[in-house]
Amino acid sequence: MEVSAFDIQRPFDPAIEPLVRDDEDGWWFLFRQRDLLLSRLDERRVQPLYGAGDPRPQHAEQPEPHFLGRLDGTPCFAAELAGAAPDGDLIERDLFRLHGRMDMDLFLLAGRAFQILEWDRNHRFCGRCGAATYRAEAQRARVCPACGYSQFPRLTPAMMALVRRGRQLLLASAPRFPEGFYSVLAGFTEPGETLEACVRREVREEVGLEVENIRYFASQSWPFPHSLMVAFIADYAGGDIQVDGEEILHADWFTPEDLPQVPGEISIAGHLIRWFVNQHR
Repeated sequence: MEVSAFDIQRPFDPAIEPLVRDDEDGWWFLFRQRDLLLSRLDERRVQPLYGAGDPRPQHAEQPEPHFLGRLDGTPCFAAELAGAAPDGDLIERDLFRLHGRMDMDLFLLAGRAFQILEWDRNHRFCGRCGAATYRAEAQRARVCPACGYSQFPRLTPAMMALVRRGRQLLLASAPRFPEGFYSVLAGFTEPGETLEACVRREVREEVGLEVENIRYFASQSWPFPHSLMVAFIADYAGGDIQVDGEEILHADWFTPEDLPQVPGEISIAGHLIRWFVNQHR
């Protein structure tokens, strides 16, 4: 049940400090807040900026870039864009809208770049004493010079659970979903809780059901803004559907032949549902 669609396929060597020649071409993931700066390949396909040296206009004070590592030997950088964009036929798009429009490895690296920039932006002051922090050289961390506290990039673990009952799977609709759209259950892990315990608790809280035989399916980095989605399959163990009315508005059992509108390929929820459908064709 391994899903590899969310892994970088080409050789990628993550690193902190670049060993880059001045004339060496590289990928530049430039973000203005949540939007990535892109060049057009055709009417639909786009890619991050590519070339030698920092492409940002130097007349504005630009934040120091982050070195991500090398993708198939090519250096990759993440940086915030201050001021005007470089000259050229460029566009700015939210990362969520770019799935299927750019090379998958570059899309996954863009997610990594966004998470690092988001962390760096939000931890420029110490969470313990309030002093301004500086970027460590040998590791991905921001360090407080006053009290020595180090702040590392953080991930928020969340579970997704496909609950099945024979040829039926449980799908739910949340208030934030478009009308008629359903997905598997999901929730954030609480302190001191295992992922399996999170599955049992979230299913019980959101729809009033008990589950058993909880099994790992796959994981996905979800850079919106910094989650790690961990997907599980679980079997129905008892109870009647009773939605909480807050996080879940409606839930029901569906067969592969009568599915409502469900997530697409961008999310692991869609892969979970397609796996179930393929198992019961």
